[in-house]
Amino acid sequence: MNSKNPHLFSLLTFSILFLSSMSHASITTVDSISAGESISWNQTITSKSGVFQLGFFKPGESSRNYYIGIWYGKLPVQTIVWVANRETPISDPTTSKLQLSENGNLIILVNQSKLPIWSTNLTSDTPITSPVMVLHDSGNLVVRSAMNLAIIWQSFDNPTDTWLPGAKLGLNKLTRNRQVYFSWKSLDDPSPGSYSLEMDRNGEKQYFIMLNGHRHFACGIWPGRVSVFGSDVVKNSYNDMVYVSDEKENYFIYSINRDSPSNLTRYVMDTSGQLMQLAWLNESQKWDLVWSRPKQQCEIYAFCGEYGGCNQFSLVTCKCLNGFEPKFQQEWQNGNFSNGCVRRIPLECNQGRNDDNVFGNISNIRLPANSISKSAKSFEECESACLDSCSCTGYTFDNECLIWEEDLLNIQYLSLGDILGRQLHFRISKRELIPNPSKRNKVFNRTWAIMVGLSVFCLVLVVFALWTMIKKKVRPFRSTKVVSESNEDSLVSFTYAELKTATKNFSEKIGEGGFGSVYKGTLANSSVIAVKTLKCYGHEEKQFRMEISTIGTTHHINLVRLRGFCVKQANRYLVYDYMPKGSLNSVLFGNQTKTLEWKTRYAIALGVAKGLAYLHHKCRDCIIHCDIKPENILLDENDNPKISDFGLAKLFGRDFSRVLTTLKGTRGYLAPEWISGVAITPKVDVFSFGMMLFEIISGKRNTDMETNHDTGEYFPVQLMAKLHFRDMEIISMLQEPDCDNPEEVIRVCRVAGWCIQDDEKDRPSMGEVVKMLEGIMEVKKPPMPMFLLHIAGDIC
Repeated sequence: MNSKNPHLFSLLTFSILFLSSMSHASITTVDSISAGESISWNQTITSKSGVFQLGFFKPGESSRNYYIGIWYGKLPVQTIVWVANRETPISDPTTSKLQLSENGNLIILVNQSKLPIWSTNLTSDTPITSPVMVLHDSGNLVVRSAMNLAIIWQSFDNPTDTWLPGAKLGLNKLTRNRQVYFSWKSLDDPSPGSYSLEMDRNGEKQYFIMLNGHRHFACGIWPGRVSVFGSDVVKNSYNDMVYVSDEKENYFIYSINRDSPSNLTRYVMDTSGQLMQLAWLNESQKWDLVWSRPKQQCEIYAFCGEYGGCNQFSLVTCKCLNGFEPKFQQEWQNGNFSNGCVRRIPLECNQGRNDDNVFGNISNIRLPANSISKSAKSFEECESACLDSCSCTGYTFDNECLIWEEDLLNIQYLSLGDILGRQLHFRISKRELIPNPSKRNKVFNRTWAIMVGLSVFCLVLVVFALWTMIKKKVRPFRSTKVVSESNEDSLVSFTYAELKTATKNFSEKIGEGGFGSVYKGTLANSSVIAVKTLKCYGHEEKQFRMEISTIGTTHHINLVRLRGFCVKQANRYLVYDYMPKGSLNSVLFGNQTKTLEWKTRYAIALGVAKGLAYLHHKCRDCIIHCDIKPENILLDENDNPKISDFGLAKLFGRDFSRVLTTLKGTRGYLAPEWISGVAITPKVDVFSFGMMLFEIISGKRNTDMETNHDTGEYFPVQLMAKLHFRDMEIISMLQEPDCDNPEEVIRVCRVAGWCIQDDEKDRPSMGEVVKMLEGIMEVKKPPMPMFLLHIAGDIC
């Protein structure tokens, strides 16, 4: 046949090869299969418009396992959005298939076995008529009845790590079933990892990122929120987020909005512990990161691994402690720090003390978790307690001895001047510090030179301090008996006996808060004082230090004057000038028979603004109060306001524009920056002042949205709405409707509106606020802040 008709032979050969290849071709035009049909390892099904495909895939180059999953069908990069058998991989895909059984179950069979390695596990007693599996353009894989289209099972109810538009993040209140998004274990392993995204199990309007079942990050408000009155929609540039709550379930769901720069967007619970929103950009042909939480990588648990320090302010986020090196150098260079660091020279430690062990140290960090408290009374005792235990990896001493008996995790560098910054001493080999005798002498000589230099420097400082005190005729510790003869700007170190006598054994309490109590007293020179008590364990000690370091060096007519302090064991006492009218909180919201007239309220607002402007702009270092609210504004006998309580204040030099802190003020007065966790500026005080200004304007407390869900009663929403449409009606909302200066009232209301803008860049400085309040600077109508629109729509 070859010799007689070669063309016929060639055609026959081509036909055989073509038919053979067709028998292994992928099913790319079918979006469904019926009961009894299956998909083999070299076949796929494609959604109607080709947006998604389903089939076998292998994650990563190093993996030898296969899985059945769903991915985007038209992208050059395979992006997996759902995995069926993520916990039961397939080693030989050529003998495997995905099949729809007669009872409506999806099953994966391998090696001709009748026992599936994965199944949808439907156990309904109701017979399912003609089940069919369909892959939709939404990415939802659905098993439904061909007769009545009722959905039997869907992948949107059984997600993996990717949350697609149209899918839910929610909780069924009746069945307690939830849509939980688990991260992959690694880039090559889609099995459930340590992190998960889920709704609050108590049915609250918030979501959590969980780490091994424990809360790792929580949020109840989606960022980029833009809403309208009466709406439940929260928008950003890419999607509209909706929160739904009824008797059956509560959930978040989102869709791509019309003006989105991309028609492909997804949320992913990443292996790093971050929840990411990604959008596909056709121009760059890649996924672009739109949003992520936690925003800072250093907030992620164990981001830098064991003995790795996380520095959000450095080009290199993670670095090993001195004496340590990356466990896997190549992974470290590729940006994967999670495996952490190991000692360059292993420790030699037997039972009891070992002289080969010494301590390195690292300063201005947030201490690792899981510390153990020891009863050491000094730095030396604390160090000895760590040296005596071979399992001790580090210690710190700050009026309390803490040691660690496990690998050090979550070491985080803080911004300069952060009051949470501590020094950690970590255990290393002495040979790491002095590797050979020749270097020993060099190190010793250098250390000796430094010690001598420091000693001379300290001696000069002491001589200078003594000369200054002699020149001013002031003793370093003075009693109250010489206050009238000394410089009143100097702080007095009171004795406990003096304060006990002045307050008549602390008998007249005039205030109380989370810090402790405030008592009225009278000094020997008849000066009336207020004594604030602090039982200093942890946070209260920081408040005490900050109070002295800030208000003790500032002097302004609208700042309360700190006279002095007292230290007695664990107790701390701050002594202020007595303010006879008490706090603005009691005057505005207390059981007063007569309300403050508008002129007084205006004068109070202007005085507080001037005090804050002084702190922000006139002090040597900018001071952010961080907790402006009526409770922290005191009034003297003439109703002059005095800013008090600097326990959360932050100092930073004029060369710094931002400062990172985890300390927060009071709910209801917090700027959005606090919630998002970004570094703050003085504009957080501007926001708090604006919220308090609403209360000064109305003479009433802003409605607590947690206890009163009637958004129509929320005064800032009411006032901002009237500013836009009927601003002269604002006068009727005040306690003094017969105000003789309505233009001034409108101006103050507009100032309040500008102070509470969502973006700090849109808020005025406190210096500008003073000018606005005084009528020197024009005040235009402020836009409605997004967070008020959010409240008005009751959206989470």
